[in-house]
Parts: sequence; structure tokens; C-alpha cells
Amino acid sequence: MTLSTGRRARRAARREARRALPLRRRLLPTWRMCLGAVLGILLTAVGAFAVLYVIVPLPDPNAQAVAQSNVYLYADGVTEIARTGAVNRTDVDIERIPVSTRQAVVSAEDRTFYQNRGIDLKGMVRAGWNTLTGQGMQGGSTITQQYVKNYYLTQSRTIERKGRELLIALKVDQQRDKNEILAGYLNTSYFGRGAYGIQSAARAYYGVDVSELTLPQSAYLAALLQAPSAYDVKTATPANRERALARWQYTLDGMVQLGFISATERADTAFPDPIDPQPATGLAGQAGYLVGVADDYLVTNRILDSATLRAGGWRITTTFDQDKQDAFARAVHDDLTEELDPAARPATDTDVRVAGASVEPATGRVVAVYGGPDYAKQPYNDALRQDNQIGSTFKPIDLAAGLSSHRGSSSDGLPISTETHYDGTSERPVTDAPTPYAPPNEDDIDYGSITLRQAMVKSVNSVYAQEGVDAGLAHVRETAVRLGIPADVPGLDPANTSMTLGTATPSALDLAGVYAALANHGEAHRPWSVAKLERVNPGPGQLDVPDLPEQSSTTALDRGTADAVTDVLRDVIGPRGTGAAALDLGRPAAGKTGTTDANLSAWFAGYTPELATTVGLFRENPKTHAKEPLAGTAGYARINGGAFPTRIWTSYMGDVLDGTVVRSFELQPTEATKWPVVGGPSTTAPTSASPSATPAPSPPAGGTTGSTGTGGTGGAPVPAAPAPTAPRRPTASTGPGTTLPDPVITIVTPEPPTLVPPTRPEPTQSQPSPTARPTSTRPTTEPGTTSPTGTPEPTRSPAPPPTGATKPPGTSRPPATADPATPPPG
Repeated sequence: MTLSTGRRARRAARREARRALPLRRRLLPTWRMCLGAVLGILLTAVGAFAVLYVIVPLPDPNAQAVAQSNVYLYADGVTEIARTGAVNRTDVDIERIPVSTRQAVVSAEDRTFYQNRGIDLKGMVRAGWNTLTGQGMQGGSTITQQYVKNYYLTQSRTIERKGRELLIALKVDQQRDKNEILAGYLNTSYFGRGAYGIQSAARAYYGVDVSELTLPQSAYLAALLQAPSAYDVKTATPANRERALARWQYTLDGMVQLGFISATERADTAFPDPIDPQPATGLAGQAGYLVGVADDYLVTNRILDSATLRAGGWRITTTFDQDKQDAFARAVHDDLTEELDPAARPATDTDVRVAGASVEPATGRVVAVYGGPDYAKQPYNDALRQDNQIGSTFKPIDLAAGLSSHRGSSSDGLPISTETHYDGTSERPVTDAPTPYAPPNEDDIDYGSITLRQAMVKSVNSVYAQEGVDAGLAHVRETAVRLGIPADVPGLDPANTSMTLGTATPSALDLAGVYAALANHGEAHRPWSVAKLERVNPGPGQLDVPDLPEQSSTTALDRGTADAVTDVLRDVIGPRGTGAAALDLGRPAAGKTGTTDANLSAWFAGYTPELATTVGLFRENPKTHAKEPLAGTAGYARINGGAFPTRIWTSYMGDVLDGTVVRSFELQPTEATKWPVVGGPSTTAPTSASPSATPAPSPPAGGTTGSTGTGGTGGAPVPAAPAPTAPRRPTASTGPGTTLPDPVITIVTPEPPTLVPPTRPEPTQSQPSPTARPTSTRPTTEPGTTSPTGTPEPTRSPAPPPTGATKPPGTSRPPATADPATPPPG
């Protein structure tokens, strides 16, 4: 038998054996069939790849090399705010780039760069696996692939673009030297601060030529490549700063792993703090701050990434109203800047900064922000920073959480309402708290038994520290996040009792969103600042214009609860409330003051039915960026939220609402308020308060503010001079078609007897100002002079608290204990 005959016989035997198998088994392919199929597929794929490799040429460089400017417009779609986006790039040869810089970039971005062939299949598989297993979204692109994407292709994320990237990367690796590829990558990459390329980055972050970069500086610039804008430690949020430092450490560890530096050299390397950002051309005045808010919205919402945005070519119509923006800047100048005298008071009147934002409650549109006096001189956007504690402006969130918690108070076990009584004794230890806490009230005043409404009017710390615990600190935090405070801001920690009094550090824009939700009856919009996005010169090969997110509200609080909080906050803007200076607005308004420990910041957050606005005041060392006390600013011993912040708020709101119809809040509070409203659908207002009502001790006139009790957020004092107020504005006429202000609120005092909150006066032109604004020469008010509210005016030197308000000598109290994580009240 020949060899061929034997093979035919074996094949025939196998066929016969297979035919003898059951049908089910015969349908399954044999291993030979499977192996043949796999080999066929592989051969086909290799052949197709080879054909594509040959026919796909290296394309011309993309248009990013001659990028266009971005055009930013006001909400009218016509008026230009600024033009930005021209690429700031200077190409350099690889010889000018220090070896340590090249090594740092390889260690951060592609540790197999010198070994791979342009792509790293192992790295791509690893990145995909890490993403699928929840270790975060990761990329597997090599430096060669990133260079190809930057130089030849676009930033679009499509399968077709990724396929071309792989093919071109293989070709580039075959045709170009590794140093040439690395130089191309470093010259085309975006590093943040408008800097494209390593030379521009060296100038932007360290003010040096690329050849002068040190090892730690090189490692930081390499770390920036992963998230250029987010990892800028000078402007990053606290969370992103930590991520940037971790990425810097990762880069240095990689340099050790690859043998570029020794472990000893690594251990001796300290983080190289970059210089402050320098302003871009054309962003002077308020323009730079508005551009920053718009850019932040586009990037944080992942509408555009930083590199694509900075490359230019976009027409961005914002939500900013030019008249309102101008009014905000004017209010800060007229009601604060003109009061400052740095020459006479250099230790206190320098480096005073204001953060502000204004949002439409019904839509969430950001109509104005105040990030600083001039972006060309101060390229930090204070409206977006998240490092100032907000103090007692957090108390309305405590109240909202209590009203919605359906939990009983520690005082009587009944569900919390605006009329629940609490012990207002200063430094009263909080019961059932996760950490020991006994915050003092302002000027150590004891209020005795006081309702939550009255405690909000007087900003009583001891009351709201306990009420927040009664509501449940986890529920308070959840309520804050639903209303709009970012979940990751420092100080929003239910494990610390001090959270109740405002240790959180949201930005002025975040806080404006919170108060806008209260004004909108509990319906929250995330503040947004871009109304339309277009390409400047659309054409072939341009990026597709992404869709903007749909703007819709979420229910943060039910209407009854939100309206109950607004009803209480209206009383804060009253003759005896901490926001008395805002009475000058002359129309229905609600709000809350806030002052923090050591007088490090002061706030006023308030709203009318049309507009919610926040104003924060603080001082900061321009070199170290350390916070400095406001005490002494403009010659005042202390600056509270009821002073300059309220005055700026009132001036701005008066300007932008001047000539508009006066609107009421149209409140529908739940039974939790237990306050009859004049003209309400089912109540009749009494003509007078109950005879049993008795007044509580009150602090000096001048607009006191509450404060937190810990962590730089406690025991805020009263200004040692009358709180400055804006000039009184004439009220709107009450002619035909004019909506009258909110009706007067009176009190039906339940048992036990409580305070009689002041009735809300009708705004009239003859209504006296709650405080006296000092003249330009700042005369001292004579002792015994009576303010319009009937309370003696304090002088510029600290005045004692009201008689009988504080404890007599010898009165003992348990020692105040603050949250361990924060210092005691200032």
C-alpha cells in the first residue's frame, strides 16, 4: 500500500466514523475545522492589515497647527466678551529639551516607549481590563499614538479614528527616529494655561526656558499631560490638587523603576511649586472671569475637553447679562473698594477679595459673577474657588433638613417645625453628637428658650448645632447635596458635628445655586453658563459640534418645606435680623448672613423671586495664599456678613431690579411653619401678638451675623461700628399693574411663651435705614446715640453686649469643646 493510498484510507475511515455519530454530534466542528477557520481569519486579517498599511499614507498635519481664536459672547449673542484660543506654542529641537524632561514624560506617559513599535498591545489590553474592573477609565495609547492624534488626526473618539491612529503610529515608528517622535509629541501636547508645547509650558508654569527645567519641574509638567487644567495646583480644587500630587509622585516612581534616577535622588526631590497663572491677552477686566466660568462649565460637563477647547475655533454664547455684570462690578467698587484705604491701613485694607455669583432661580442661568477686580491683575477666579467656609449661610440647609426629616427634636420629641423651641444658651453642649461640640453664640449671648425661626433671625449657633444633629447629620448632608453643594467639597462631613454651622467650602456659584433652589420652591437647577456652542468657520474635517446638556430641574425639597425656609429667611431681612441692611432693597427678599472663626470670611446669600445672589468677602496673602482676618478692614474692628457683603448684595440687586415689577414669593409653606399669612387662603391674621409673648435679649444694632463654631467658622463677632448700608432706594410705585410686596406677617405665639419676631414692614420710601452708614471721614458715633431701630449705635471700638444678654460674673458653664478636626471659635 502506497503512502497516498494509506492517507485516503484513513480519511475515509474518519468520515465513516463521523457518519456513525449522532446528528447532534456531527453538527459540531472538529478541532481541525476550528483550527483551519482560525488560521483563515488570521491570514485574512494580516492580509487586510498589510494592504491598509500600504495604502494609508501619512496625512498632512491637522489644522490645530494654525488654530483659530474662541469667541465668547454675552447672552444677547452679539456683544463680544473676549477672544481667546490662539495657540501659544514655540517648537524646540530635542537637543534643547533636558534629558530629565524627556525621561519624566516617558515615565509618566509610556514606559515602554523605547521598546515598543508605535503601539503597545499589552498596554491596551491592560487599560481595557482596568477600566472594565472599575479601576477608572484608562488609556492604553503610546506616546507615538498620542503624537499621531495631536499632529495628524483629531481628538474625536470614533473607531475609524482609532484604527487610523494605530496604522499611522506603526508607520511613523518605522519611518521616524524615537527622539524625533518624542520631540513632536512634546511640541504638540497641551499642558494647561493656554500653553501648547513644552517650551510654552516651561514659561507658563516656571517662567524659564525649557533648557532650564529641573528634574522636579520636569516631573510636574509630565504629570500635567494627563489632565492639564484640572492638575494646575494653583487653581485646582482640593481634590484635584491631591490627584496632581499623586500623579507627580507616580512619575518620579516610574523614573526610579526605569533606572533614570536613583531611589536616593527620588527621596530628596521636593515638589516644585509653580508660579501664579499669568493673564492671557485680551482677558483684562471682568472678561477673564466670565471666560473662566464658561470654560469650566464646558470642561466639567465633558462637552469639550481642555485641549479641544484651547485649540480654538469655537463661538460660545454665554448666559451672562452685560448690564448685570457691570452692576456687580460697580457695586463692589462703590460699596467696598471706595471704603478701603491701603495707604492709611496697609495691614488691613490690602488683599481684600470678593467672590460673587447671581443665578436665575427659575432657569439656573448664571447671569453674572464676580471673580475679582481685573483678570489682568488678579488671574484667579474667586467666584469658582472652593476653599472658603460659608459659615451660617449653611443654617437654612439645617432647617430644611429638619423640616423634611420627620424626626423629633431633642427638646420636646415632636416633629421639627419652624416654631420648635430650643435652648439658646451659649456654649451649650450638643447632645447625641458624633463629636463633642459646644459652640458659643455671637458675643456669648444667652437666648434662653427660642424658636428655630427666631434663632435663624439672630443666627444662634447653639440652637442650629443641636437642630442639625436632631435632623440627622447624614440627612443634612444629603439635603445640602440635593440643593447644589458639591458632594466632594471639604467640610461636608457628617462625622463632624461642626458641619451644621458651615464648615463646607462650596464656591460662590455653588452657593448661589443652593439659594436659587430655595427661591424656586425647592426645584433645583445646576447653574449653567453656556447657551450656545458653534464652530467659528465650519468646514470639511472639522469636529462635530457636541450637543449642550438639556437644562431641567430636580426636586431637591418639596415645595412646602422650601417655602417654609423662605418664610423664615424673610425675617432675617428685618429690623432686628442679621440681614437688616438688605431692607434698603425695598422689595420682598429673603437671605442669610454668615461669618466664620477669626473673621476669616463673611457672606451674604439672598434672593428675590427673580434672582438669587451670593457675596463672599475674605482676605488672602498674595504670595502664600494663606487666609488673613478681615478684622480692621475699612477701619472696622470686625466685618460680619451683615456689613459689606449685605451692602454689596443690596446695591447690586437694587440696580438690576430697578424698574421691574415688584413680585411676591407666593409661598405655600407646610403646616410646619405654623404661622398664619395675611391674605392666605384659609387663615385670618390676628391684629396683635399674644400678650404672653416676651422679647428675647438682642445683640447690638448694626447687623449681627451668626457663625459656625469650629474650624475657622465660629463665634463671629459684631462689627465695632455700624454695619455699612447702601443708600436707600425709592420703592416701586403702587400704581395700576404693580404687584404689592409680601403681606405683613404677625405672630400667634403658642405655649410656652416665645419671642415676638418683628412684623415685616411694607417697604416705603420713608422707612428708616436699619443702620447708619458712616461718612467718608468716618466720624465716631457719640455714646448714647440711638439708631433708627431704637438700639444704641456702637462706636468703632468694640462695644459690650447688651445688658443682661451675657452671663453675670461668676456664672459657670462647662468648657466649650469643639470638633477635634477644627480649632475652637475665634
